[in-house]
Amino acid sequence: MRTSGILMPITSLPSPWGVGTLGGEARAFVDFLARAGVSIWQVLPIVPTGYGDSPYQSFSTYAGNPYLIDLDDLAAEGLLERGEYAGVDWGSDPERVDYGALYRGRFDVLRRTVERLQKTRPDELARFCEREATWLDDYALFMALKDLHHGTPWHTWPDGVRLCRADALSRAHEKLAEDVAFWQGVQCLFFSQWERLHDYARAAGVRIMGDLPFYVALDSADVWSHPEQFQLDADLRPREIAGVPPDGFSDIGQIWGNPLFAWDRMKADGYEWWCQRVAFQLRLYDVLRIDHFRGFDSYFAIPAGAVTAAGGRWRNGPGIDLFRVLEQRLGRCDIVAEDLGYLTDSVRRLLEESGFPGMKVLEFAFDTRDGTGAAYLPFSYPANCIAYVGTHDNDTALGWLETAPEGDVALAREYLHLDPAEGEGWGMMRAIWASPADTAVVQMQDLLGLGSDARVNTPSTLGGNWVWRARPGFASRELADRVRRQMELYHRLPPIKVVPDDYARRDAAPVGGAGIMRTGQFRFRI
Repeated sequence: MRTSGILMPITSLPSPWGVGTLGGEARAFVDFLARAGVSIWQVLPIVPTGYGDSPYQSFSTYAGNPYLIDLDDLAAEGLLERGEYAGVDWGSDPERVDYGALYRGRFDVLRRTVERLQKTRPDELARFCEREATWLDDYALFMALKDLHHGTPWHTWPDGVRLCRADALSRAHEKLAEDVAFWQGVQCLFFSQWERLHDYARAAGVRIMGDLPFYVALDSADVWSHPEQFQLDADLRPREIAGVPPDGFSDIGQIWGNPLFAWDRMKADGYEWWCQRVAFQLRLYDVLRIDHFRGFDSYFAIPAGAVTAAGGRWRNGPGIDLFRVLEQRLGRCDIVAEDLGYLTDSVRRLLEESGFPGMKVLEFAFDTRDGTGAAYLPFSYPANCIAYVGTHDNDTALGWLETAPEGDVALAREYLHLDPAEGEGWGMMRAIWASPADTAVVQMQDLLGLGSDARVNTPSTLGGNWVWRARPGFASRELADRVRRQMELYHRLPPIKVVPDDYARRDAAPVGGAGIMRTGQFRFRI
């Protein structure tokens, strides 16, 4: 079935409180997607942001981002008073996330909320903590210890807690009990709102595609609590770190700094760490995009302390063995493989063996430097792939037309018959909608006709990334209707479905433009 999606980070939604959240604007965006005939909402990782404000350098592969908790919804539940957050400085630019302002203002507000949650809904909180204990206990203690040590990385902490010695952890639990309970409460609030939004999307016929970073951050609860899963020395420091060699994104390669996986040890215990990680993600999302898929075939190891990636070397990953174990444990998983970058025949074989759809990026198709762009021309796309104009790591369509080499842009304009009357960005989107790809995903910025100022991320750079936000009213009915017509033309409308009341929305928010009506005990999308 031919489908379509829109890539829109949750943080990029408008709100008066500094950042996009899981509340009313997210539900309104679901309504927009349903009206537009778009069946997939692709999001970036919803984990806490870490170094460089990046969702790919998180303190946890499991936890939810506290900044995404909607304050208005908390007020509607009686867990907050509007005056407790309306006067806080959330940043001065409604089109940019100010992470410093969020850090200064959000946690005091959440502490008041958690105190009320503990008093008014203790049973709900207890059930959540019991259900998520396998990761939540470690994460909450990790964050409490991080606060105690003024945010410093765990590998600089005193040996007792750094090495997770039982007696030291027991004392820390006792000393920091209140802070541990706070971080547990924050996660309860987050996942309550996430489940509500996910149910809302299901009821509208919209599937959420999540994003799983391949690596985890060194300064994370995951590495701190399970160092045996990573390539660390006797002092729990990485000998080599993750990155990639020079490619289309960077002439000197990229140093990511993540610890490398101890694949031999992981294989010995049946890849239990990965099975738990993927199973958890598939509880959250309907489709899971796994970043840096080629790392399962071979991964690039860079000596710790290196200034560039030039001294790195390729090593073998687990290959198809891991995915066979995942399928045995979890069944057939709805996974998308991010197979961009430096590819080899063995990576292509792994993708074919896995059966997962890979990714095609139209902006790569017109690279005239080495002749490799032809693989990304739309006529050559297999049906089993996800087609993009550009991803969150690429410029917007109009930004690319302004900044790419002249020859590349000239070729794109000729090949795609781009017409300013239609809008050159729309011409690029039309190319992937018309392609053979089963799924075509466009960035929201391209639908809005935005340039490089709205780019989400520029790899290998620090500062100015992950901050773009849309203006209020961006998801208009007129835009939805224009998109819907394109979905009709290119046969990407979802089928009309009967949705049982099991998927009824849990909140009383108005449906808006999604086109949902109630008839008896079913809901029909019209």
